[in-house]
Amino acid sequence: MSSLQLYYTKGSTFSQRTRAVLQEKGIDYTPIEIDLQHKPEGFTQISRYGKVPAIKHGEVEIYESAIINEYLEEVFPEPALLPHDPAEKAVARIWGDYANTRLVPAFNKLLRGKDTQEQEQGRREFLESLLYIEKEGLGKLSGNGPYWLGENFSLVDISFYPWFERLPVLEKFRNFTLPTETPKVQQWWENLRQRESIQAVANPTEFYIERFTKILGLTIPSA
Repeated sequence: MSSLQLYYTKGSTFSQRTRAVLQEKGIDYTPIEIDLQHKPEGFTQISRYGKVPAIKHGEVEIYESAIINEYLEEVFPEPALLPHDPAEKAVARIWGDYANTRLVPAFNKLLRGKDTQEQEQGRREFLESLLYIEKEGLGKLSGNGPYWLGENFSLVDISFYPWFERLPVLEKFRNFTLPTETPKVQQWWENLRQRESIQAVANPTEFYIERFTKILGLTIPSA
């Protein structure tokens, strides 16, 4: 058994982030899938919040994906997923924070808003986030490179990735597609989805449609 154990769930966005980091770095690990409705004995001793992902690396126990991923970056430094320059690293972290504090809440509000008004607010905020990314993020940092920071795949790409994989859910249930004003965002997503590490942790669209049909309390019409 590997000395590193990953506790995760298949449908967890944050688990996908850490799984992608493990894939990129070629880290040997033991995957342990958790049923969050029936948490196994001892799990909350490792993940004190009772959430996934969590890792146990020897005697070290860590939870929260952003913290796990930076730990992995420091302990397994190659290939690097953050710039070495302190200023560039700070910029990368700012965009990781933008994913967590701006794009993700807007996505969730659009998809899971309790009423039409909240969903429409989420739609506006999600669109604003995408346009901001187009201009201030990818527009200024990627150059002609395939990824957020140019030629180098990074934790920034991983921070945004899982929500773009779930865009078909927004299209089906909220009639939302990426706007034509976001060509750089669309090209970035096309590049990202071809990467082996992303394909290794991806779920099929049908998985998300079925999952969110249940979560949203909807029914799928029969053909």
